[in-house]
Amino acid sequence: MLKLDHLTIIAPTLAEGVAHVRRCLDLDVPFGQHHGYMGTYNHLLQLGDGVYLEIIALDPDATRPGRARWFGLDDGKAVRADWDAGRRLRSWVARTDAIDTVLAGREGIFGKKVSLPWSNPSFDFAIPDDGSLPLGGAAPSIIDRRGKPRSMDTIADLGARLRSFSLEHPDAAAISELYREIGVDRLPHIIRCDALRYRAQIETPAGTRELS
Repeated sequence: MLKLDHLTIIAPTLAEGVAHVRRCLDLDVPFGQHHGYMGTYNHLLQLGDGVYLEIIALDPDATRPGRARWFGLDDGKAVRADWDAGRRLRSWVARTDAIDTVLAGREGIFGKKVSLPWSNPSFDFAIPDDGSLPLGGAAPSIIDRRGKPRSMDTIADLGARLRSFSLEHPDAAAISELYREIGVDRLPHIIRCDALRYRAQIETPAGTRELS
């Protein structure tokens, strides 16, 4: 069974991502960490029940990694186009303790297992060779923390709690079938629509807000 791990805002710049979440949730999300092995960095916010929100962007001061970055961040034009179209909550990550089983026969969807960080791996992440989002973001990225739960101690808890999230997609039936096949808890509500878009209903100290 795959479990919802975190939702991801993919931003052209980290400042734009933080400002967007501030406008949506009225919360200032603190800095998280640098990913030197991927040339990216993030801000992080707890959403309750071990789930969190990640705001991620390409780190302009980082050394370029020896492979394509995750979350499609090498394609700056596509990231900007999605951002300008209002598609900012662009993906989510599901965790498993058996990544090889999940990826068997499905590398064409999720990508190949990459062990990170390079020098002393502590987790595995599935990344397509070109770094793109699985099925354009309609399928989750897959993470395996090798039996160690993600510590929430370093992630800010500002009182935000995820109540629900949804995925709008032109082929809702096919995406629903994929989710049933791989077995995912806390599935997004899948709605047939002309374009892919995620929406999350998040309870905050100021009331329930939508993040998209």
